[in-house]
Amino acid sequence: MMTPKSLVTAVAAGMLVAASQAQAQELDETSIAYVGSWSSLSLYQNFERPFWERHLPEASGGRITTDVTTFDQMGLGGGEVYRLMGRDVIEVASTVINYAVQDAPELEGLDMPMIAPDVETARAVADAYRPVLADAFAKRYRNAHLLAVVPYPSQMVFCNVAIDGLSDLAGKKVRASGRTTAEFLEALGAEGITLNFSEVPGAMQRGVIDCAVTGSLSGYSSGWHEVSTHLYPLPVGGWDHVVTAMNGNKWASLSPETQEWLTAEIRDHYENPVWESAVEETREGIACLTGEGECTRGDPGRMVLVEATDEDYAEATRHLEETLLPNWANRVDQEWVDRWNETIGAITGLTATK
Repeated sequence: MMTPKSLVTAVAAGMLVAASQAQAQELDETSIAYVGSWSSLSLYQNFERPFWERHLPEASGGRITTDVTTFDQMGLGGGEVYRLMGRDVIEVASTVINYAVQDAPELEGLDMPMIAPDVETARAVADAYRPVLADAFAKRYRNAHLLAVVPYPSQMVFCNVAIDGLSDLAGKKVRASGRTTAEFLEALGAEGITLNFSEVPGAMQRGVIDCAVTGSLSGYSSGWHEVSTHLYPLPVGGWDHVVTAMNGNKWASLSPETQEWLTAEIRDHYENPVWESAVEETREGIACLTGEGECTRGDPGRMVLVEATDEDYAEATRHLEETLLPNWANRVDQEWVDRWNETIGAITGLTATK
């Protein structure tokens, strides 16, 4: 026999299902072709693909169908996908924002070395800069619409030579994760090397590079612990945000109700879960790389974890203020500098000047 409490629960659940079905009936019947980021990494496997391939069709009651792939599966470079989106070749694209800074240097303002030493600051920075990113995407890629901003785990340094701290990167050849990271490394006296992510393990083995920057879990998933010995956990490469945007014509073809529903679904079932996982994925990545702590993703490595000191943080911040921000400010129009100061600058206490 059903108790009053279970009856209320059942009625409430039924009302939610009915409301969901009614809402789904108001959606456009459409298909969405999605091109995601690196197919081998956790972000795509655990978040992008499940959301676009399964959640969205199910939540829409089948009114929205999807076709899902990644830029590397298509044989594309990560920097091409936004351009193809702007030319109506791709409907929705996700890629590392640093791959697109040659086209749109204002995007670079989101993620600079040491501007966000923890995930809470990184989220606050991303939220504050979001309107600026939205305007930049609309301007650079023919009214493209910004859908999501999510991080990879903290971007740290893997070395196949012994290091004791930040200063030991001087004189080393280091694969950078973006232009500002390369500038930061050069300010330290290192040589910033541009190299495709997938080429790093081979280059490290052959001694072409001494060190490389990527997220802790990304490095583990791609076997970097097998070709490197020392891990330096300071976020030298920031958070390597992945930004999702929709082609402007595709967005305009959707009804306001579908636009609102899609925006909420992406926020609640993709963006927020990725941000919530960033701390844990950074921690587990370090554990899997070093063997210090629990690793549920496979056999742990035995990398040496190098402690970051207060002096390292101070030195990194000095280069950010004296070199990176002025360099970036000189690459963009004053409008973007002013908006950076009003958003990220207000949160961090930093000021960008030409």
